[in-house]
Amino acid sequence: QVQLVESGGGSVQAGGSLRLSCAASEYTFSYMGWFRQAPGKEREGVAVIYTGGSSASSTVYADSVKGRFTISQDNAKNTVYLQMNSLKPEDTAMYYCAADRGFRFSNTWLRPNTYQYWGQGTQVTVSS
Repeated sequence: QVQLVESGGGSVQAGGSLRLSCAASEYTFSYMGWFRQAPGKEREGVAVIYTGGSSASSTVYADSVKGRFTISQDNAKNTVYLQMNSLKPEDTAMYYCAADRGFRFSNTWLRPNTYQYWGQGTQVTVSS
């Protein structure tokens, strides 16, 4: 059974940093990413990394986090990270790790409904 386990959430003041981690129980995923959902809002894509099982990778970010968040992957540890810097109150949300296999066009990578496997989520709260 595939499991994705997130960690690293917490509370921080605006301008601070957090690093989220997501450990996968198996390494067969081509796509791993982070999504978030704030109260009363739809789940949205934050950042996705595509490796396709090779050492090369591609990433995509939501416009709202470009330049502030960085997604990376440690294949040896089956773990994907999200380094979040310059956090803003509007970044407050439950953050979810997601993963999947199979080809998809790059303009769909941030769409939550295209991912089959999900973690339980970790809360990020940014205060002003």
